[in-house]
Amino acid sequence: MTVKSFRVERILKKLGSDIRDARKRRGITAQLMAERMGVTRVTVANIERGEPSTGMGNYAMALHILGKADELEMIMDRTHDVLGLDLMDEKLPKRVRVPK
Repeated sequence: MTVKSFRVERILKKLGSDIRDARKRRGITAQLMAERMGVTRVTVANIERGEPSTGMGNYAMALHILGKADELEMIMDRTHDVLGLDLMDEKLPKRVRVPK
């Protein structure tokens, strides 16, 4: 898979690096991480390199193993979607009338 955005590529590489660092801080070997995730060691290496062809489910499982699944769950939560809320606010009516 070719990433067509340098920003997305950079984000994935940082995420992979952060996952690798968090794994190491917790004293989890790459092999143990792979076993806990139910994947191969190669998949863990791909995640830690930020490979875009690695499935999101694998990234999610890695975050779960590291105790970070809650943050992933909240990424697009509507309470954190400032742009979406702003767009909704722009569509609010100027006046509210009581129905007859």
